[in-house]
Amino acid sequence: MQHLWAPWRMEYILEADDHSPDGCIFCSLPRAQADRDNLILRRGRRVFVILNKFPYNPGHLLVVPYTHTAELDDLVPDELTDLMLELRRAVGYLRRGMNPDGYNVGINLGRTAGAGIPGHVHYHVVPRWDGDYNFMPIIAETKVIPQHLLRTYDQLAPLFQEAERPDPA
Repeated sequence: MQHLWAPWRMEYILEADDHSPDGCIFCSLPRAQADRDNLILRRGRRVFVILNKFPYNPGHLLVVPYTHTAELDDLVPDELTDLMLELRRAVGYLRRGMNPDGYNVGINLGRTAGAGIPGHVHYHVVPRWDGDYNFMPIIAETKVIPQHLLRTYDQLAPLFQEAERPDPA
Protein backbone atom coordinates (compact mmCIF):
# COMPACT_ATOMS: atom_id res chain seq x y z
CA MET A 1 0.00 0.00 0.00
CA GLN A 2 1.22 3.49 -0.90
CA HIS A 3 1.39 6.19 1.76
CA LEU A 4 0.11 9.64 0.96
CA TRP A 5 1.69 12.08 3.41
CA ALA A 6 -0.79 14.74 4.50
CA PRO A 7 0.84 16.63 7.40
CA TRP A 8 -1.87 19.32 7.28
CA ARG A 9 -4.33 16.69 8.59
CA MET A 10 -2.71 16.67 12.04
CA GLU A 11 -3.82 20.26 12.68
CA TYR A 12 -7.36 19.28 11.63
CA ILE A 13 -7.33 16.20 13.85
CA LEU A 14 -6.12 18.13 16.87
CA GLU A 15 -8.68 20.91 16.27
CA ALA A 16 -11.44 18.34 16.03
CA ASP A 17 -10.58 16.97 19.48
CA ASP A 18 -11.35 20.26 21.20
CA HIS A 19 -14.97 20.03 22.38
CA SER A 20 -15.21 23.51 23.91
CA PRO A 21 -16.88 26.39 22.05
CA ASP A 22 -13.58 28.34 22.21
CA GLY A 23 -11.76 25.61 20.27
CA CYS A 24 -14.62 24.69 17.95
CA ILE A 25 -14.17 25.77 14.33
CA PHE A 26 -17.96 25.99 13.92
CA CYS A 27 -17.98 28.58 16.70
CA SER A 28 -14.78 30.48 15.84
CA LEU A 29 -15.05 30.73 12.03
CA PRO A 30 -18.37 32.66 11.99
CA ARG A 31 -16.95 35.10 14.58
CA ALA A 32 -13.98 35.85 12.30
CA GLN A 33 -16.11 37.75 9.74
CA ALA A 34 -13.91 36.49 6.88
CA ASP A 35 -16.47 34.48 4.96
CA ARG A 36 -14.54 33.71 1.76
CA ASP A 37 -11.35 32.83 3.67
CA ASN A 38 -13.39 30.57 5.96
CA LEU A 39 -15.60 29.24 3.13
CA ILE A 40 -18.85 30.45 4.74
CA LEU A 41 -21.41 30.64 1.95
CA ARG A 42 -24.42 31.90 3.88
CA ARG A 43 -25.32 33.20 7.31
CA GLY A 44 -28.83 32.74 8.58
CA ARG A 45 -30.35 33.83 11.85
CA ARG A 46 -29.74 30.51 13.64
CA VAL A 47 -27.63 28.48 11.18
CA PHE A 48 -24.94 28.98 8.56
CA VAL A 49 -23.65 27.11 5.51
CA ILE A 50 -19.96 26.42 5.00
CA LEU A 51 -17.99 24.42 2.45
CA ASN A 52 -16.29 21.38 3.92
CA LYS A 53 -12.54 22.09 3.96
CA PHE A 54 -11.90 18.38 3.40
CA PRO A 55 -14.63 17.54 0.85
CA TYR A 56 -15.70 14.20 -0.54
CA ASN A 57 -16.71 16.03 -3.73
CA PRO A 58 -16.77 19.62 -4.98
CA GLY A 59 -19.69 21.41 -3.36
CA HIS A 60 -19.60 19.31 -0.15
CA LEU A 61 -21.44 21.63 2.26
CA LEU A 62 -22.09 21.67 5.96
CA VAL A 63 -25.26 23.19 7.44
CA VAL A 64 -24.44 24.20 11.02
CA PRO A 65 -26.39 25.76 13.90
CA TYR A 66 -24.62 28.58 15.74
CA THR A 67 -25.44 26.82 19.02
CA HIS A 68 -22.50 24.74 20.22
CA THR A 69 -23.88 21.33 21.07
CA ALA A 70 -23.26 17.72 20.17
CA GLU A 71 -26.91 16.75 20.69
CA LEU A 72 -29.97 17.39 18.54
CA ASP A 73 -32.00 17.35 21.77
CA ASP A 74 -30.24 20.57 22.87
CA LEU A 75 -31.51 22.55 19.88
CA VAL A 76 -34.75 24.50 20.27
CA PRO A 77 -37.55 23.94 17.73
CA ASP A 78 -36.70 27.16 15.82
CA GLU A 79 -33.11 25.98 15.37
CA LEU A 80 -34.26 22.57 14.16
CA THR A 81 -36.66 24.22 11.72
CA ASP A 82 -33.94 26.55 10.41
CA LEU A 83 -31.58 23.59 9.96
CA MET A 84 -34.11 21.79 7.77
CA LEU A 85 -35.05 24.88 5.78
CA GLU A 86 -31.39 25.76 5.19
CA LEU A 87 -30.67 22.16 4.22
CA ARG A 88 -33.45 22.35 1.62
CA ARG A 89 -32.09 25.69 0.33
CA ALA A 90 -28.57 24.26 0.11
CA VAL A 91 -29.74 21.36 -2.04
CA GLY A 92 -31.59 23.83 -4.28
CA TYR A 93 -28.55 26.07 -4.68
CA LEU A 94 -26.32 23.09 -5.43
CA ARG A 95 -28.85 21.98 -8.05
CA ARG A 96 -28.76 25.42 -9.68
CA GLY A 97 -25.03 25.99 -9.34
CA MET A 98 -23.52 22.57 -9.99
CA ASN A 99 -26.28 20.38 -11.47
CA PRO A 100 -25.46 17.14 -9.64
CA ASP A 101 -27.31 13.90 -10.38
CA GLY A 102 -27.94 13.16 -6.69
CA TYR A 103 -26.99 14.02 -3.11
CA ASN A 104 -25.87 12.34 0.06
CA VAL A 105 -27.40 14.19 3.02
CA GLY A 106 -26.59 13.10 6.53
CA ILE A 107 -25.54 13.76 10.07
CA ASN A 108 -22.99 11.87 12.17
CA LEU A 109 -23.70 12.06 15.90
CA GLY A 110 -20.61 11.12 17.91
CA ARG A 111 -17.08 10.18 16.91
CA THR A 112 -17.99 6.49 16.68
CA ALA A 113 -20.64 7.37 14.09
CA GLY A 114 -18.02 9.18 12.01
CA ALA A 115 -18.32 12.76 13.25
CA GLY A 116 -15.07 14.60 12.55
CA ILE A 117 -16.19 17.40 14.87
CA PRO A 118 -18.34 15.54 17.39
CA GLY A 119 -18.85 18.50 19.74
CA HIS A 120 -20.94 20.56 17.30
CA VAL A 121 -23.84 18.99 15.43
CA HIS A 122 -23.96 19.64 11.65
CA TYR A 123 -25.44 18.22 8.46
CA HIS A 124 -23.41 17.16 5.43
CA VAL A 125 -24.68 17.73 1.91
CA VAL A 126 -22.54 15.96 -0.70
CA PRO A 127 -23.45 16.46 -4.37
CA ARG A 128 -22.94 13.37 -6.52
CA TRP A 129 -22.56 12.94 -10.28
CA ASP A 130 -23.00 9.80 -12.33
CA GLY A 131 -19.37 10.03 -13.43
CA ASP A 132 -17.80 10.96 -10.07
CA TYR A 133 -16.54 7.48 -9.31
CA ASN A 134 -13.15 6.31 -10.49
CA PHE A 135 -10.51 3.75 -9.64
CA MET A 136 -8.46 5.95 -7.29
CA PRO A 137 -10.34 5.24 -4.02
CA ILE A 138 -10.39 1.52 -4.77
CA ILE A 139 -6.88 0.99 -6.15
CA ALA A 140 -4.91 3.81 -4.53
CA GLU A 141 -7.16 4.52 -1.51
CA THR A 142 -7.01 8.16 -2.58
CA LYS A 143 -9.91 10.50 -3.38
CA VAL A 144 -9.39 12.93 -6.26
CA ILE A 145 -11.21 16.26 -5.83
CA PRO A 146 -11.43 17.79 -9.32
CA GLN A 147 -12.06 21.41 -8.28
CA HIS A 148 -10.25 23.83 -5.96
CA LEU A 149 -12.22 24.91 -2.87
CA LEU A 150 -12.11 28.63 -3.69
CA ARG A 151 -13.33 27.92 -7.23
CA THR A 152 -16.26 26.02 -5.72
CA TYR A 153 -16.86 28.88 -3.26
CA ASP A 154 -16.88 31.47 -6.06
CA GLN A 155 -19.25 29.30 -8.09
CA LEU A 156 -21.76 28.85 -5.25
CA ALA A 157 -21.45 32.04 -3.17
CA PRO A 158 -23.57 34.24 -5.47
CA LEU A 159 -26.46 31.77 -5.18
CA PHE A 160 -26.29 31.63 -1.39
CA GLN A 161 -25.94 35.41 -1.09
CA GLU A 162 -28.76 36.58 -3.35
CA ALA A 163 -30.55 39.53 -1.70
CA GLU A 164 -34.07 38.26 -2.30
CA ARG A 165 -34.16 34.50 -2.45
CA PRO A 166 -37.31 32.69 -3.42
CA ASP A 167 -37.25 29.22 -1.95
CA PRO A 168 -35.47 27.13 -4.64
CA ALA A 169 -37.09 23.84 -3.62
